[in-house]
Amino acid sequence: MRQAFISKGSVSVHNLPIPSIKSGCIKIKLLFSAISVGTEMSAVQGTGKSIFQRALDDPKKALQVLDILKSQGWKSAKTKVAGATEKLSPMGYSVSGIVTEVGEGVYDFTVGDEVAAGGSGFALHAEYVVVPKNLVVKVPNGLDMKAASTGTVGSIALHGVHRADLRLGEYAVVVGTGLLGLLALQMLKASGVKVACTDINNKRLELAKELGADLIVNSLEEDPVNAVQNWTGGFGVDAVLFMAATDKDEPLSQAFRMCRRKGRVVLVGVSGMNINRNDIYRDEIDFMISSSYGPGRYDDNYELKGQDYPYAYVRWTENRNIASYLDMIKEGKINLDKLTPKVYTIDDAEQAYKQIENDPEGHILTLLSYKTDNQENNQTVFLTGTAKVSRNDKISIGLIGAGSFATSTLLPIIHKHSDKFYLKSIQNSSGDKALNAARLFKAEKVVSEPDEIFTDPEVDLVMICTRPVSHAKLVINALKNNKNVFVEKPLCIRMDELNEIEDFYRNNPNGPMLLVGFNRRFSPFISQIKLKLKQRSSPMILHYRMNAGFIDYGNISHIDGGGRIIEESCHLIDLMLHLTEAEIESFYATKIKSISGKFKPTDNVSITLKFHDGSVGVINYFSLGSKDLPKEFLEIHFDNKSITLDNYQVLNAFGLKYSGYKTVSPEKGHEAELLTYWNSLKTGTWPMSLRDLINVTRITISISDENP
Repeated sequence: MRQAFISKGSVSVHNLPIPSIKSGCIKIKLLFSAISVGTEMSAVQGTGKSIFQRALDDPKKALQVLDILKSQGWKSAKTKVAGATEKLSPMGYSVSGIVTEVGEGVYDFTVGDEVAAGGSGFALHAEYVVVPKNLVVKVPNGLDMKAASTGTVGSIALHGVHRADLRLGEYAVVVGTGLLGLLALQMLKASGVKVACTDINNKRLELAKELGADLIVNSLEEDPVNAVQNWTGGFGVDAVLFMAATDKDEPLSQAFRMCRRKGRVVLVGVSGMNINRNDIYRDEIDFMISSSYGPGRYDDNYELKGQDYPYAYVRWTENRNIASYLDMIKEGKINLDKLTPKVYTIDDAEQAYKQIENDPEGHILTLLSYKTDNQENNQTVFLTGTAKVSRNDKISIGLIGAGSFATSTLLPIIHKHSDKFYLKSIQNSSGDKALNAARLFKAEKVVSEPDEIFTDPEVDLVMICTRPVSHAKLVINALKNNKNVFVEKPLCIRMDELNEIEDFYRNNPNGPMLLVGFNRRFSPFISQIKLKLKQRSSPMILHYRMNAGFIDYGNISHIDGGGRIIEESCHLIDLMLHLTEAEIESFYATKIKSISGKFKPTDNVSITLKFHDGSVGVINYFSLGSKDLPKEFLEIHFDNKSITLDNYQVLNAFGLKYSGYKTVSPEKGHEAELLTYWNSLKTGTWPMSLRDLINVTRITISISDENP
């Protein structure tokens, strides 16, 4: 399929595999998509800036890179910067099209439905998109699909109007007569509100007049505050909708001064935010923010998990805003024809953006169109310039899941050791991530479905780096196709899944090799500790602290899959098993009891492990610690000797003849892990026993399932 991207200040169109359907989602064959001129042109210009200029514009991102440099080292930071500068960024968030497939758990849509959809990262400028169900609405019968493609853009304006909460006969000012401002004007007029529009562009102001504005003011030619005060008999307006985009402070100051006493200003656009207290204090002006499409935006439970808000308590969600806006177009209350929409084909996307840049006044509303006659086929995309090589002794890899961990940690290692590994193919639910990873790390091809990797006879090793909720199914399918597997931890998140994997090996004792990403045991620090433990004569006391850091409980890490205890504490249980070389006899866990405060038991737990050799291990995994405290600390006590490991950077020993070991950045074993697995695949010896993989996973799931 064809999809538009931005990179280095320009727009280009590339071939990608058609995305695969996901649970709770709807696959749509696009007919039209709306270009958000302000947002997208700003993004195009932003990608054309140097890394230095981007750092000046957004110091937080520079600090993120410094954090990576500090916590993960130069290589990861370098990869992060390279990915940011070279990547193709997808665009778009407002589309219309035809449903071609519905995912599990979707009941209100059927194949063939005409729909409008929204969502950054979902409703892209691409021939096919897969969008969560709460971001999709049916198009009213007979509504033109060009108009329907503006549904999400229109919902932004409508949410701003709802936030203003104006009544019949009241006065309003719309600041900025771009697309959003002109839509808001029409909505307000349809509601019986008297509307003034301000801008610095006379052509757009004349268009606003044609669309029903009661007053138009060019703020470069006259004082808008004085004009509005005269218009309202000296009282000021009930509300101002700030739809403009500027980095200056004065327009917002003017908006406050246009209001009546106890009036309100709703910020939909962008403004300088140095607010003069005198503008708002005396008259008690309310300043409100209108967040994107409406309630549900930025809530993973709503957008990703499909949990709707009750109609009686949240009347206007982002979904209901889109639907209402489409109804207004159908009823003739919104006139898009006067905006003279410009339509370009997806293959002419680059030209479309250039025309917008050269003639912004003639491109208030710009759409991309898509072919209606092409048949869906999940084609493989081969990357030009990436030659197929002779494999020789290389392990050929098919990667499923090209998220941040894969691209920042694993793929750089694979690329570094290209004498041992060959990156055959990459699959990801969002094709742009797969394409970017393939381009950056020289993969041979990008494929649409995991099955294309499972059934490829040239793939030796399937690497699975998706969300934990999908691990078990992918692992089992790979194993059944006789593929060796590396799966990032955890192996699975439920006991029935673990039993199915165990049953596979019970029925196939000589089955393919399986390794879970328990990288800590492969760290060079742990190798040195193992040498010091070799001659011990007594049991050990082990204590591991993981200061995991707080993640909001609405984050996908908590709501999609087994949660953080399963995802991370499995590492630590495996490490203690590796250090003691003894079976775990018993275990118990104690979680905090959530009485007050923001912290919950789901990521605050103390785990005690009792080993067959008499050793005892205690793991404290928590999110309630200080972010200034290093993330990980291990201490081991035995034979009147002690060893400490601080964040995989500093190793010290007490009571032992050992000078210590330090590294500049943490060495957590990822590289050694993959090299060990390469050797195992060549020699046929498992890097860690299947029994240990199963037992660690079983204990972790049991701990996660326990109530506090």
